[in-house]
Amino acid sequence: MTISPDAFGALFDGFQREAFRLETLDDYSKSGSVDAYQAFLAGEPQPADYNAAWLTQVRRNTTAGRRMYRVHILTRPLTPYLQFELGWGYRTNTTAGEEFFILDITEKPNPIEGVPDFWLFDESTTVSMTYDNEGGFLGAEDEPNVKKWIHWRDAALSHAEPFTGWWERYGSR
Repeated sequence: MTISPDAFGALFDGFQREAFRLETLDDYSKSGSVDAYQAFLAGEPQPADYNAAWLTQVRRNTTAGRRMYRVHILTRPLTPYLQFELGWGYRTNTTAGEEFFILDITEKPNPIEGVPDFWLFDESTTVSMTYDNEGGFLGAEDEPNVKKWIHWRDAALSHAEPFTGWWERYGSR
């Protein structure tokens, strides 16, 4: 069932323990931070207020003891968008307490091939997301069968590694 943007947004204020995100695409450039991405491509410095609203949201949740974390499935070499997302986004978001993991499938098969992007809240609510071929967000669906999504989260995490170590090895290439 389609979930409205307001209902989707409310999940980020309403979860009690954890919010997990699986990211599967190498380009979300039409979904948000479009101006920041263009600045990144132009070689401009990262603005001091970059991602401020999300940082406030994350900090509010992590300060209250609620975990926010994600796994991004990707291959190297990184697309320009992933260089931006990981270099500006992830590195900035960690300052607010968000955790990131990388499932690098450059030299191994994807253990959850075909699973769409999703958010899982408190192991009780799952929202899958769809995107167009240019990284534009099309919509979100409230998903039944939460156990299936928990399984995919656990599978992704079991094959992923912490972002910081991965970035030290591959981020500047």
